[in-house]
Formats: sequence, C-alpha cells, structure tokens
Amino acid sequence: MHFTDYDTRLAAYAVIVRDEQILLTWYNGKGHGKAGWTLPGGGVEYDESVEDGVVREVFEETGYHVALGGPLTTDSFTTPDGRVGGRAFKSVRILFDATITGGDFGTTEVDGSTDFARWIPLAETGEMGYRSRIVDIALRQVARR
Repeated sequence: MHFTDYDTRLAAYAVIVRDEQILLTWYNGKGHGKAGWTLPGGGVEYDESVEDGVVREVFEETGYHVALGGPLTTDSFTTPDGRVGGRAFKSVRILFDATITGGDFGTTEVDGSTDFARWIPLAETGEMGYRSRIVDIALRQVARR
C-alpha cells in the first residue's frame, strides 16, 4: 500500500521510572480503543516537534514538567480495515526516557482522554488489569536497564 493510501498518527510517550515505580495514566476510552493503563503521552500536533509533543502531553496528563532523555524504542501498528476515520491507518509511536523536573502531580487536561495518573510499583505491574500494549513495550525497556 502506498503511503498516500492511508492516514498516519505520530505519537510520543514518556517512560518515567523512579523509586522502582513507573508513572502511568488511565486512558478513559474517549476516542478510539479500550479504557485502561497507558504511558503519559499521545498525539503530536501538526505544528510541534515530537519532543515538544511528549513534554506537552506529559504535563497535561500528569501535571509534571519533564526533561527528555533519548528515544528508547519505537512501535507501530496498522488498521487496514478503516476502523479509524474510514481509511487505512498507521500509528507510529516513539518512547522517550524522561525525568521529572518540576510541576504538581495531577491531570491538567479538561475533558480529555486521560482521567488520572498513578505511580505503579514495577513489581505490581502484572496485577494491574487491562493495559495498553505500549506499557508492555516500556516495561521491556525498563527491564533492559
């Protein structure tokens, strides 16, 4: 399939770990997908850099300001059946290492797709119920450190 035959969504996420806990957000299912745990981050706006997008999203979803480290990994998936917007769709996701530099913990986004954020002990991530595949990808990266 030629790249003009499908829509692309670019998203960026932060992997933030401290004191053996990972910062996750609760996606409420607004938009597409099932409600559950995910990483702070999301869609990069048309006029912003990938880095600016993840910093903005982390603040909206957690209240924290972050400094980005390097990219940890990328992930992508497709939906050829047109479930998203009636056209074939490709999501490209970049995961960044990040460190909190300030802010006050709490979701600042109003009427968005994130209800709240929580610090989840790494040892308890297997017991947390439904989570996005991107959390598993992040946990594999954390385990490699």
